[in-house]
Amino acid sequence: KKFEKTKNIKFYILGLSPNASRLSVRFWYISTVKDIRRKIGQHFKNLAITKNYENELEFPGIWHLIRETAVQGKSENISPLLAGAFMRSILTGLMYPSGILIATLERIRAEQKINYLRAALIKAYIVRKSRFQNKEEREVIGMSLNKEEENIGYRLGRLFAVLEKAQKDAVPGANTTIKDRYYGSASTTPSIVFPQLLNLAQHHIQKSKYGMIVDKQIEHIVQDIQKFPPHLSLEEQGIFALGYYHQKQDLYKKMDKKEK
Repeated sequence: KKFEKTKNIKFYILGLSPNASRLSVRFWYISTVKDIRRKIGQHFKNLAITKNYENELEFPGIWHLIRETAVQGKSENISPLLAGAFMRSILTGLMYPSGILIATLERIRAEQKINYLRAALIKAYIVRKSRFQNKEEREVIGMSLNKEEENIGYRLGRLFAVLEKAQKDAVPGANTTIKDRYYGSASTTPSIVFPQLLNLAQHHIQKSKYGMIVDKQIEHIVQDIQKFPPHLSLEEQGIFALGYYHQKQDLYKKMDKKEK
């Protein structure tokens, strides 16, 4: 009832930026309570993805998200232009800036780390872009693993996660994994890297206690892949990261259940 009374009330947002001894206006946005509520709700729906840990934020703020695009996660390294464009896209419901995807992928390659917030950013970008291009959202790139997704980037990301798991099972406690050495090239030039990784995986499977299970997982993922593509586009690299993230979550969720 309270919302019904307030939904048509005007909502004003002023964005300011410090400039030497002055303040400059970054943006001025006029809307309604109803519209702002819908736009912010859409933003969080786009971000929704399985968390790494239960205590992670379900509704992360702009600060938490945009920090993931900055070198060393430091506020002074955040691009002010990217932060402003990101905020504007949330309030207007328009596409997220492409710089969000580019900067997030750069951080993943530099740090070899795909965490919950980075996966959420990539997923949000891809889902929203798909809605604008196809007039509908890609529900297949959802919150958790989709074993039926046929996108080549997604399948290769899943495959990379399984190959990494095979190595960890065979060589527990290893200081480096295939992710540390090959993630960047696997997500950009798969045809060069994956044949080599699959050969290496056979040695890991033979040494591993769970080798047969991993072998079946690999077989299921690659059965519809006719050949490894020479290159993946930026968007496909983002979907690769999501496939890797989803598959890894699924693998370690099963491990936790076995331990319990």
